[in-house]
Amino acid sequence: MNILLIEQSEMVGHRVQLQGRRAEHLVKVLRSQIGDTVRVGVIDGALGRAEIVALKSGYPFTAELLVELAGVCPPMPQIDLLLALPRPIMLRRILSQATALGVGKITLVNANRVEKSFWSAQLMEEEGWREHLLHGLEQGGDTRVPQVELQRRFRPYVEDILPGRVNEYSHCLLAHPGAQMGLSAAVTSLPGRMLLAIGPEGGWVEYEVRQLMAAGCIPFTMGSRILKVDTAVIALHSRLTFLAEFLGQAPVNG
Repeated sequence: MNILLIEQSEMVGHRVQLQGRRAEHLVKVLRSQIGDTVRVGVIDGALGRAEIVALKSGYPFTAELLVELAGVCPPMPQIDLLLALPRPIMLRRILSQATALGVGKITLVNANRVEKSFWSAQLMEEEGWREHLLHGLEQGGDTRVPQVELQRRFRPYVEDILPGRVNEYSHCLLAHPGAQMGLSAAVTSLPGRMLLAIGPEGGWVEYEVRQLMAAGCIPFTMGSRILKVDTAVIALHSRLTFLAEFLGQAPVNG
């Protein structure tokens, strides 16, 4: 936990009372003492610091913090994810890891190789996925919670919704092992907001690839190795971030 997240509703003036997991983290992991300061942030709000003014170091753990917010809400990350719904155990990892890396929006869509039972998992409710997003924010030191969107029908989404959104992005990228170009060939200009589409275990079927391309997505390959979805999310996010930094530093011709 690299930042202590606070709900706005928990604030009473500049003070907040904590109990449970967050207070226990202060005691057991950070080994905090009264008078210590910790990094804090209001969920979907500003970052700051807080002084520990009271602390109970035994069960039930409690803490009182005096909060000073010093900045605005961090900017929205430049990468959005479009994911064929993974199995729940993998989705939990993806939600926290992708949020730690930084994503603005995560759209979960149905696909031919997605098991129908995945949609009935408890994780598909907001109270199920939110805790994993918050864990990712705590790791990454951010406060902005990614938006999660569920699209249970593939065809209406790619035909009626996605085409109207592609203009929001500088690049809409489709990870597909059968593509002819690599990622660096697909991203040759300085990117703004980017949409990254990653398929299910077993990949997109050809019909889905055609539909996503018709909606405006550009297919690319990572090479000869085929990765699991959670690994691909991390690897591709890292490569997109590097490309954005590299192209931003490269001289612009003209």
